[in-house]
Amino acid sequence: MKVFPAIDLSGGRVVRLYKGDYEKLTVYGDDAVGTAKRFYADGARYLHIVDLDGAKRGRPLNSALIEEIAASTGMFCEVGGGIRTMESIEAYLNHGAGRVILGTAAVNDPALLKEAVNRYGERIAVGVDAKNGKAAVNGWTETTGLSGPEYLRHLRNIGVKHVIYTDISKDGTLTGTNLRLYKELAEIEGLKITASGGVTYIDEILKLREYGIDSVILGKAIYEGVLNLPEVITALGGVQ
Repeated sequence: MKVFPAIDLSGGRVVRLYKGDYEKLTVYGDDAVGTAKRFYADGARYLHIVDLDGAKRGRPLNSALIEEIAASTGMFCEVGGGIRTMESIEAYLNHGAGRVILGTAAVNDPALLKEAVNRYGERIAVGVDAKNGKAAVNGWTETTGLSGPEYLRHLRNIGVKHVIYTDISKDGTLTGTNLRLYKELAEIEGLKITASGGVTYIDEILKLREYGIDSVILGKAIYEGVLNLPEVITALGGVQ
């Protein structure tokens, strides 16, 4: 299992949201590059970066900082937030991103998603942010009528390989993740699932691995010191 510590960016600062609410934002620092380097020193080799400003506004707004993070650490960076054109996809992939995450664009512009997947294959992931079991878009501010598992099967059928699934009701709560949900999602053949939202305990990370979940994103739990990143990486077998 791969571990992706998360860096969410707003105004160039490292932040976390509570249940996807932009009004409930906690700032953890203004040195995103330094934060990424600390994660690397702790043994992480993968990084999940979200441009929250971009997600809300519909276009990348922290791209220069994200490119700096990728260049300065050499980590495998998956990047999301406001990526809604082929030009934005190509810009990130050409400037250090290992994988680009499409969220709102995957729902609202299926032609773009198909073109991106056909051109870049596994370098494209879809971020499925679910609120009350329905996919949410536009920086988690709007919900659609698409159920999570149903939408994942649709994505699998059009060639998507990587899905990052966030249960917004758990995100930032430090109450544990939705293990039952991820067990169900892991049974969908042909997809590599990344669990995101509320992951708080090493035991549940090990359970997610047992289910066959490909990757896990760690956010508030490591910023608040509830989870120790080096201990997590050691429990999963050491530096990845």
